[in-house]
Amino acid sequence: MKKKQLTSVVTGAAGFLGSHLTDLLIARGHKVIGIDNFVTGSVDNIVHLGGNPNFKFIQQDVTEFIFLEGPVDYVWHFASPASPIDYLELPIQTLKVGSLGTHKALGLAKEKKARFLIASTSEIYGDPLVHPQPEEYWGNVNTIGQRSCYDEGKRCAETLFFDYHRQHKLDVKVVRIFNTYGPRMHEADGRVVSNFIVQALRVPPSNPVPLASR
Repeated sequence: MKKKQLTSVVTGAAGFLGSHLTDLLIARGHKVIGIDNFVTGSVDNIVHLGGNPNFKFIQQDVTEFIFLEGPVDYVWHFASPASPIDYLELPIQTLKVGSLGTHKALGLAKEKKARFLIASTSEIYGDPLVHPQPEEYWGNVNTIGQRSCYDEGKRCAETLFFDYHRQHKLDVKVVRIFNTYGPRMHEADGRVVSNFIVQALRVPPSNPVPLASR
């Protein structure tokens, strides 16, 4: 008997993390439906999937109703500006994707009876008073700061997640991601590791050693 092909929906599929997740799922045999509106994602991150029969792309804002025909086994919610530079420029969009976008994606998972994983963040702890932060720590947060659109959007998303789990028995998972970096990340991303690497590459040594004496 032929094994059933699993179908995954990836929101933010053209983003840094979402595009790598899409590649991994396809490599594992999934059919992937990617959703992105290219506010911070890039077509360059998924162009290599053009013509792949296991990849379908929908250009859409996930804060709008998501209607898909056919079965869905997994929903992976990775849509959101994640760079401080991006969400400081797009505060309302960032808060909306964290709250309304999560609600729409949860609605899809509920309709399809799909398992759901959300990419949350270390920022849900705010300016933490405890280091390192255990999952039981609730955080030290500011609801009106410039970064609050991202922090509170993700906090709202987690609250929605567990309310859907309690009320609708939805199978949910939350992963809180800390300072991830790698290929396809924009060099002006603004996070600590990428900043460190870019600055190290751009600053010439103050006292270069002559080649002859090395």
